[in-house]
Amino acid sequence: MSDRVPGAASEPGGLPPEQLPSASGPLTGTRPAEVPPAPRSNQLMREILRGSVATTVLAIVASMIVGGILIAVTNEDVQKASGYFFARPQDTFAAIWQAVAGGYYALFQGAVINPEADTFEKVIRPLTNTLGFAAPLIAAGLGVALAFRSGLFNIGARGQMLVACAVAALASFELDLPMWIHLPLTIVAGIVGGALWGAIAGLLKARTGAHEVIVTIMLNYVALYLVRWLIRTPGLLQKPGSNQPISMATPDTAQFPSLFGDQFPLLNWGFPAVVVATVIVWWLIEHSSLGFRLRAVGENPNAARAAGISVQRMYVYAMLFAGGLAGLAGMNQILGSVTTGFGDGIDAGIGFDAITVALLGRSRAWGTFWAGLLFGALKAGSFTMQAAQSIPVDIVLVVESLIVLFIAAPPLVRTIFFLPKDDSERSAGKRARLARRRERDDEHKAVAS
Repeated sequence: MSDRVPGAASEPGGLPPEQLPSASGPLTGTRPAEVPPAPRSNQLMREILRGSVATTVLAIVASMIVGGILIAVTNEDVQKASGYFFARPQDTFAAIWQAVAGGYYALFQGAVINPEADTFEKVIRPLTNTLGFAAPLIAAGLGVALAFRSGLFNIGARGQMLVACAVAALASFELDLPMWIHLPLTIVAGIVGGALWGAIAGLLKARTGAHEVIVTIMLNYVALYLVRWLIRTPGLLQKPGSNQPISMATPDTAQFPSLFGDQFPLLNWGFPAVVVATVIVWWLIEHSSLGFRLRAVGENPNAARAAGISVQRMYVYAMLFAGGLAGLAGMNQILGSVTTGFGDGIDAGIGFDAITVALLGRSRAWGTFWAGLLFGALKAGSFTMQAAQSIPVDIVLVVESLIVLFIAAPPLVRTIFFLPKDDSERSAGKRARLARRRERDDEHKAVAS
């Protein structure tokens, strides 16, 4: 079956996905057969991704407010002052202010700039740490976001990262090559490994209809135990001369060079590689014919199929690209952050954090990029919060979780900040009122008869 969309000539955006044939009207003048509505999962994802920028910003604000409350509640000075609140309430409020303001100032110091540092390098080092932490988050987030735009829930970024690291190590770590060959070869091997692992889920979805959430979660476990076996087996990935479950070290010629020198150890050429990946994903999704077909399938696979798009093929393509991007995230880990050898925890939770990043970025390429920077800043600043203010790192994890909660529930954010309902909510409310009215009319008719 052809992938060409009727009515879309040389311009891939000839028809937006929402104007593909549906039950309500034809595409080219002749009424097509009745097309079923989009599956509920596609509708839900579309509603989440279409939230406004204001809703996203307010979701972050609400999460920071709740985080501030947790900081205040767990602060010892606040707890002591609250013991005599009714005698001197001002002490409690002053302690709350000092705890919350001090905590978020420490977050700023650790994530953006440190105004109290004595050299320029130390002043901007927090920003470089943020960029270093953000690079794998952005890459994995792009993979999740691309799958989301195609109507797929990719929960398998962790497994894709693990397999990418294993394939890259098996393919190139024992080679003796110059850097200009060794580094690109390792990166390509990792991306291909992650892409093929992601394609397994896409192929099973396309051929058997297996739900991608279940498949990717199970593939995470397969990848985890596969990597555990590889790093415990001498002659495969286990570090020579060691009986510990750790891989051989990354060769010097396969490591990302530092971007601005050794004084900024976390920032390397992996970050520019992620920027390039963001540009490619943006162009692919928003300006290519393949991206148009992927978006069409994400909007309504039934309508896309009626328009001549091979939905099964798009599923495979989406998961192939998603796995490759997760593989790039894995390469940022083993070629930049962890070069002394990796274990089965090399993903460092990035595969699951990527879901949050993609949701916060509304699954847009540049939205995901900025969301990754935000989460990189939270991660970099959390260590300073703990060291300077004795605030548990878990507080930042709570803030990240709350961001997901508020992003996934835009009506909740609008209710908290007293914002007007959007068109979809008003339509849903109107439909609910009409349904209740019909039920009452039916009851009255039943009683009258």
